[in-house]
Amino acid sequence: MVGRKQVDYIILVITILLVIFGLIALSSASSDLGKLQFNNPYYYLEHQVLFGLSLGLIGMAVALYAPYRILKKAPPLLLLINVIMILALFTPLGVNSGGAERWLRLGGLEFQPTEFIKITLVLYLASWLSSGKKDRKGLEEGVIPFVSVVGFISLVLLLQHSTSATIFLWVGAAAVYFVGGVKAKYLVYMGIAAAAVLALAVLITPYRMERVLTFLHPNHNTAGSAYQINQSLITIGSGGFFGVGYGQSQIKKYLPARINDAIFAVIAEEFGFIGAIILITAYLFYVLRCFILAKEAHDSFGKLTLVGFASVIGAQVFVHIGATSGLIPLTGVPLPFISYGGSSLAAFMTMSGILLNISRNG
Repeated sequence: MVGRKQVDYIILVITILLVIFGLIALSSASSDLGKLQFNNPYYYLEHQVLFGLSLGLIGMAVALYAPYRILKKAPPLLLLINVIMILALFTPLGVNSGGAERWLRLGGLEFQPTEFIKITLVLYLASWLSSGKKDRKGLEEGVIPFVSVVGFISLVLLLQHSTSATIFLWVGAAAVYFVGGVKAKYLVYMGIAAAAVLALAVLITPYRMERVLTFLHPNHNTAGSAYQINQSLITIGSGGFFGVGYGQSQIKKYLPARINDAIFAVIAEEFGFIGAIILITAYLFYVLRCFILAKEAHDSFGKLTLVGFASVIGAQVFVHIGATSGLIPLTGVPLPFISYGGSSLAAFMTMSGILLNISRNG
């Protein structure tokens, strides 16, 4: 019998460093905003610690110490609960924010269930593909059930205007199914279909089309739709090689969504090119370590989960930094472990807890 190993300290240390750095960056990015809106420069930092870090530590601990056999059997129930919560966004329990129903209010607590669907779907697919009951590579036994589950959840998210969450869902699901052994032709067909659905969603919704047009013509309407991306680029560029110094950013005051969707711009301004590269390198080590552990894993469920989570985190980091830097169309995507948002921080810390569990038992 193989003895239980220690948790992977690389993932553990990088997670801790990213969370600590995130709180430091958030404190600087939000201080003047908190003082202006709530007469408390630490309002957003306190809120992040209370509703993000505390719940994230609980989720991380539960995920780390949960018996491995339960971790493998629980995903169907977890996915069902998560889907029900997402559907509940269409009811009076849903809270509208920014034109989208993304927040669910239960009692005095508000959270975004879409942040957790990336976890539960990857776990479900990993459990389903590793069950060994049937060959999941064929059309009827694998592709049709896969498309049905992922397609239904994607449709619900698109109706809630959660385009970015849908894309990360597709990335994680495709990565899991690819490693799970699906035939390449089926994956290509699904990729083409996903691209067509995304293109249709852009064409029929004005705000999505506007973001694409702004990306193609960033110098048009600089006081309107292109204001954020232009201001973001100015913020990043003003940091230079070494940055203006922690807490010394002045241009951030004119940057919309600087504590969540554009926090990388503030980091680049205050810590410069060097600081931005160090941060990107930390994410790169995190993702690569997951892939290395997946290659070494003897358990199919653990291997698939590692690949799925690594793909989701890598994709979200790329989209956040790419959108903030003008490399891709602007979209509202938090930077994992760093951006303001209790649901996002709690979800990614829970994800790390599951990865640590797998590194020890899988």
